[in-house]
Amino acid sequence: MTDTTIIRLAARGDGMTADGRAVPLAAPGDTLLPDGSILPGPRHQTPPCRHFPTCGGCTLQHVDDGAYADYLVDRIAGALGQQGLTAEIGRPHLSPPRTRRRASLRAERIGRKILLGFNEGQSRKIIDLAECWILLPDLFALLAPLRGLLSKLLADKRGCGVELALTDQGIDLLLTGIDPEGLAAIVAINDFAQAHSLARVSTDGGYGAETRWEPHPATVTLGGVAVGLPAGGFLQATADGEAALLGAVREIVGDARTVADLFSGVGTFALPLSSSAKVLAAEGARDAIASLKAAAAQAGRPVVADHRDLFRRPYTAVELSRFGAVVLDPPRAGAKEQAAEVAKAELPRVAYVSCNPATFARDAKMLVDGGWRLEWIRPVGQFRWSTHVELAASFQRQ
Repeated sequence: MTDTTIIRLAARGDGMTADGRAVPLAAPGDTLLPDGSILPGPRHQTPPCRHFPTCGGCTLQHVDDGAYADYLVDRIAGALGQQGLTAEIGRPHLSPPRTRRRASLRAERIGRKILLGFNEGQSRKIIDLAECWILLPDLFALLAPLRGLLSKLLADKRGCGVELALTDQGIDLLLTGIDPEGLAAIVAINDFAQAHSLARVSTDGGYGAETRWEPHPATVTLGGVAVGLPAGGFLQATADGEAALLGAVREIVGDARTVADLFSGVGTFALPLSSSAKVLAAEGARDAIASLKAAAAQAGRPVVADHRDLFRRPYTAVELSRFGAVVLDPPRAGAKEQAAEVAKAELPRVAYVSCNPATFARDAKMLVDGGWRLEWIRPVGQFRWSTHVELAASFQRQ
């Protein structure tokens, strides 16, 4: 190994040489040549997509699965190291290509042309997708006809957000930053939705999502229970990634008869766990917790749904000590306020699901300082070829 050998991938995906230089689009084992070019090594692969590397949807298509898995592990280990922590980190679960069931895209009209796709990396320029190796084929197949609909709704040099999600009834489409006016626009939306068997079409001009088409309530099935998915609501990015996270949470929770699921969303963990335990589900998003409450009641599941802002009003250590296990699944900001109370609680097990290694490590430090043992971490790469890292971690009271 020389100083010009790429030894690892940095947090943003650049290759790092042994002497500390950052090299874009390099893989571990590559060699940086004197003229600045790269001699590919055994872990460098040919990117499958024509839009790489300009499209911001992917950052690491040029590395093989082994290098990508190592990158996910290194991101977590590095974040833990910043807090003086270590843990057993398992090999990551990687979602296969073309399995993303949820995506946020951008669209813009330039003359007669509709650009539709992900933004270019570090830019607002839209990459007009001619192919995509991460989206489910059904979602990608909608993009071509969707350009036709948007040509009727967008004025020149105007854009909108396009959010896609796969529900039990089909594709859910939310257009943001757009407020269709007039009968022709409404008819165009309805005709498009019917022609492509969409589950729902909603628009949000800035005052909240307004449903334009929904012949049957749009639902997602979680733990055998169909629960209503709010327009633009959170859904794990891939079905297999959700299953991997749920498997880890089940393993951690074990035979606990009472579980507090904090930051529950529409019930990704609460509903499956409710098949064998009584669950308190707490969530700050009103529509999500209302959907969970209604679905649990209809299915006869033992779930108490609490609409609660856990940042401003976390459950106290005394309240949490009544449970056999706690599940934490916060947004990227982490669960600083709630984790401080969990750290003091007298309960045996905590499952922490995170999409941000840095805030996870910060919260994990509080738990460890409070007498918890960080047993193991299971990384999950749902956002394939991106720098986005998810994980499930097991904490046991010492």
